Amino acid sequence: MRLLIVEDERRLALSLAKGLTAEGYAVDVVHDGREGLHRASEGCYDLVILDIMLPGLNGYRVCAALRAAGHEVPILMLTAKDGEYDEAEGLDTGADDYLTKPFSYVVLVARVKALLRRRGQGPGASPVRTLGDLKVDTAARRVFLAADEVPFTTKEFAVLEHLVTRAGHVVSKAEILEHVWDFAYDGDPNIVEVYISTLRRKLRPDLIRTVRGAGYRLESGR
Repeated sequence: MRLLIVEDERRLALSLAKGLTAEGYAVDVVHDGREGLHRASEGCYDLVILDIMLPGLNGYRVCAALRAAGHEVPILMLTAKDGEYDEAEGLDTGADDYLTKPFSYVVLVARVKALLRRRGQGPGASPVRTLGDLKVDTAARRVFLAADEVPFTTKEFAVLEHLVTRAGHVVSKAEILEHVWDFAYDGDPNIVEVYISTLRRKLRPDLIRTVRGAGYRLESGR
């Protein structure tokens, strides 16, 4: 999952990015409303964390512009303001949730996970994905194969999670890089092959098919 943080308080933005990266997300950070709108408009993010008080273009206008252009990416708004009017204005412009500073990091992570779960599986749906004998709990970040729990590192889980959300579809190497590694990653793109190999070893070789010249497809387990 790839997240965009649009926040002009640099220490806060970098702190959030560090914590969310440790949670297994690929995170990009910008500090200006116009740059945030430009990045978010590219359509490669699973969620945007958007401050309201921004230089260049405030969060209300960024959110409204994204919705007017047809972008449905979940938006979690942050603001130092409080009061019903501010929350109502944020939600009226198309934000999905609202968090007032100062906030608990634990609460922010819970809101992020809830928005991602809602987007991927519909309101109230279970975070557990089951494909044959493979079960992936995206909320608890646990993986089971034929009732046995399989340990994964944060990055390994992130790759598997993206394949699970696209189960049955071909996912390109570029798409995996885009959603699991951040915008600044300039290393060897073959790192994806290394992680796919690890997933196959930990799960089962036939669970992830290579579609030559196109990418990978997660099959239903037997």
